[in-house]
Amino acid sequence: MATNRRTWLKQVGLGIAGVGLTNLTSSYASPQTEALINGLAAINDTPILLRSNENPYGPSPMARSAIADHLHVSNRYNWNIISELIAALSKKNNVHDENILLGAGSTEILDMVARYAALEKGNFVIADPSFDYWTAPLSTSVLSKIKVPLTADKKIDLAAMQKAINQDTRLIYICNPNNPTGTICERSSLVKFVNEVPRKVIILVDEAYLDFTTQQSLSGLINDYPNLVIVKTFSKIYGLAGARIGYGIAHKTMIDKLSTFPSAPNNSISVLSRLAAMASLKDEKFIAETFSLNEAARQYTVAGLEQLNLSCIPSHTNFIYFSLANFKKDFFQQLTNNNIQGTKIYEEQGKWTRITVGTMQEMQQFIKAIQ
Repeated sequence: MATNRRTWLKQVGLGIAGVGLTNLTSSYASPQTEALINGLAAINDTPILLRSNENPYGPSPMARSAIADHLHVSNRYNWNIISELIAALSKKNNVHDENILLGAGSTEILDMVARYAALEKGNFVIADPSFDYWTAPLSTSVLSKIKVPLTADKKIDLAAMQKAINQDTRLIYICNPNNPTGTICERSSLVKFVNEVPRKVIILVDEAYLDFTTQQSLSGLINDYPNLVIVKTFSKIYGLAGARIGYGIAHKTMIDKLSTFPSAPNNSISVLSRLAAMASLKDEKFIAETFSLNEAARQYTVAGLEQLNLSCIPSHTNFIYFSLANFKKDFFQQLTNNNIQGTKIYEEQGKWTRITVGTMQEMQQFIKAIQ
């Protein structure tokens, strides 16, 4: 059941084609239109997408308006909008403009960091399992991969990660909250970890899902730790996964180094994506609604899974990690039979898998499908 991103893109593309441009601009409005979204999916017989941790409600109303109202400027380059978005992001994260680097999704920032780390031979340290699609070029080139098992309760073992560092370590990656497990490292433990890691080692902290928590970002540490890179995205709670927009936060010296890898730094994002991102930052009502609806649907789903005697890991995200060890049916066939897209087995021991938290109706259909 390994995830094939190319196949997934085709499936999602077919789903979007079935909805049509008119429906995209009129129906995907806000969490308040959840019933309309579910009804639209039923009419078009589109699959329930519970595999990629997307926001089922977005983009936000303000982001959609920004896109619709500015289609006519797509013929122009986005130089002016670059500085405006960077200024908005630096203000949001309480850093300076020089500390921000934009990318076409957070994956592009991860790739820049990886390529910079790979300028010299060595190794990189990563929890297992964790989000590792971006590491494929690393582990086949000059950097070998050191995988550190999670703790018994599926948390990142910071102590073990630190012990895994040796004189050849170039990079250490922390996904917080972690994907696919949904667990989170306490901020005080992370601060201690950052302080104790050798300064020659790049510390890459992926905060893609931190918006689903109340924990404070590590972005305030960048001026004291030039080896620290924070990665953020608009793909999750902001609902802009298809718009491909993310950013990195780091010390100016690190930003300057990373900026040498793209041919045009900060310029890989379209005008419309930038405008949507700027609007999303202002739509606090949408973010609050998404946060609340995700909490409710997640709690419902966990309760449903536990009623089926399936062990769940407490989640701080918009997905749930659970064990199929006690599941007597073919889980993935049950999903297929009900037009639901899940993901894969991440750990064979315990048969651990992950499911995205969709709308409440989608999660009700999911639980019904596996009962």
